[in-house]
Amino acid sequence: MNKIPPVLPQDEHNQTLVSNVHPPDWKNPEPAARYNLVVIGAGTAGLVTALGAAGLGAKVALVERYLMGGDCLNVGCVPSKCLIRSSRVMADVGDAGQFGIRISKAAEADFPAVMQRMRRLRAGISQHDSASRLRDLGVDVFLGEGRFSDANTVEVAGEALRFKKAVISTGARAVHPAIPGLAEVGFLTNESVFSLTNRPPRLAVMGGGPIGCELAQAFCRLGSEVILLHKYAHVLNREDSTAAEILQQKFISEGMRLILDYKPKRVEKTPKGKTIYFESQGREDEITVDEILVGAGRAPNVEGLNLEAAGVEYDSRSGVLVNDKLQTTNHNIYAAGDICLKYKFTHIADAAARIVIQNALFMGRRKLSALTVPWCTYTDPEIAHVGMYERDAEKQGIAVETYIKPLSEVDRAILDGEESGFVKVHVKSGSDKILGATIVARHAGEMISEISLAMVGNLGLGAIANVIHPYPTQAEAIKQVGDAYNKTRLTPTVKRLFERWLTWTR
Repeated sequence: MNKIPPVLPQDEHNQTLVSNVHPPDWKNPEPAARYNLVVIGAGTAGLVTALGAAGLGAKVALVERYLMGGDCLNVGCVPSKCLIRSSRVMADVGDAGQFGIRISKAAEADFPAVMQRMRRLRAGISQHDSASRLRDLGVDVFLGEGRFSDANTVEVAGEALRFKKAVISTGARAVHPAIPGLAEVGFLTNESVFSLTNRPPRLAVMGGGPIGCELAQAFCRLGSEVILLHKYAHVLNREDSTAAEILQQKFISEGMRLILDYKPKRVEKTPKGKTIYFESQGREDEITVDEILVGAGRAPNVEGLNLEAAGVEYDSRSGVLVNDKLQTTNHNIYAAGDICLKYKFTHIADAAARIVIQNALFMGRRKLSALTVPWCTYTDPEIAHVGMYERDAEKQGIAVETYIKPLSEVDRAILDGEESGFVKVHVKSGSDKILGATIVARHAGEMISEISLAMVGNLGLGAIANVIHPYPTQAEAIKQVGDAYNKTRLTPTVKRLFERWLTWTR
């Protein structure tokens, strides 16, 4: 049985978590003579693959070296959304006055209680990803380091698991920039920040991508003095620029300091804390903080797998190389999740796992490129997107028409006091074929699926206009964008013909 690093703090909730996702007393089963499928890595992609295949009657082995549930459960989606929910409560309390609600005294975030709530809820959710649950559903769970010994065998804890097909789903890990002194001074990543029990008074967040923005806003609302450092001219530089600007202004209004066009020089430990020396917009400057949170990219977990022995090609940056059917260079071995995908989202890992099940076990021909991929940055407001941006269409030489509905013109958003946002939909010029969409709203992640469904079902923007939406809801903005498209169909010629018809029928 391999020993794992302790999950801190070692309170009752984390003890429950570990007892579910890496039980200290777990005994690996006797291996089968041969498995239909051996899965290495029990994150989202691995769990979905193993459970789906076992549910169809396949003999499946699942290998995990650390915590089942992977990043999503342990250091990603689940704990971060717990923090974000608590931080939204603080924001709502701060805004109570504009809704006619008087707060007798200033609200204060109890950071240890916030983190304890997160650990309690995470421990409860961990039952779904537990070793015992998968065992009971027919999966042979092996805890330990898995590595290929040849093209059809995986070794773990001294046992050989022979397979007909295998799946690599070992995920990715946080990386940090090569800034002189950073490693020596010490820093947090998403893999360690959720072990905090005390709020850092001053927090520097390196990286203005989705992870950096989500955690920066959450810690700011929970009472930390937050400084967000980003090397580009605005946060979320890969997003729709109008959407990113709304969020950037929101950060500033909430008291966050933004340092953009940032070039780090070095980090030092000083009597006042951790000092970051940098250049921004041509000027050299420095800041001193108590903690540094790095949210600047991820690297695939390809080390230690002995992929060469299995004939699987890989790259240290992009991960395991796969074709459109998620096959590796060994066509009996597939990959899914962050180990091989450009989009490192839990829901994409889930979708990829479903492709692998069909292609590996049933000689399917499902393709990754056929997926319509939505995603969401869980700031406040949220920014959700699906399909193409305008720049994508321009690069491909596709003419587009864009329809926008500001939330400031949507009744429910006005009543909610959530007018900063919009629904933006791009259609192929001359048609209502939806190519992509961006939504900025407090619950944009809940709204984007309507557009994703329309795209998957080949329903045009005009069809959305014919769908009755409850009034008043913020999702009405999507229907109103459809209405805007339909109005363009009323050309001067059509309008004249319609007027003649009305005159004739009087």
